[in-house]
Amino acid sequence: MSFRIIYTSGYNRRAARFLKKHPDLSSQYEKTLKLLEVDPFHPSLRLHRLKGTLSELHSVSINISYRITLELTIQEQMIIPVDVGTHDEVYR
Repeated sequence: MSFRIIYTSGYNRRAARFLKKHPDLSSQYEKTLKLLEVDPFHPSLRLHRLKGTLSELHSVSINISYRITLELTIQEQMIIPVDVGTHDEVYR
């Protein structure tokens, strides 16, 4: 069961800024998105639902320091990335 990632223009801008700031993470970022599309529940992604004001979002890890927050619709098999950055940047 693969998922479809739907990129919004707002996310694309945030991702472009992130990759410009962190070009060394480009391959890890791409690998995370590919794995997310194939199996969002893969243990290395550490998918989890957020709490508090972000409780409608989930998060996956690019690495120990960087995350992607996203909307996950399991019934429709859609993933909509929302933000990318450090833990503090995406959980504000």
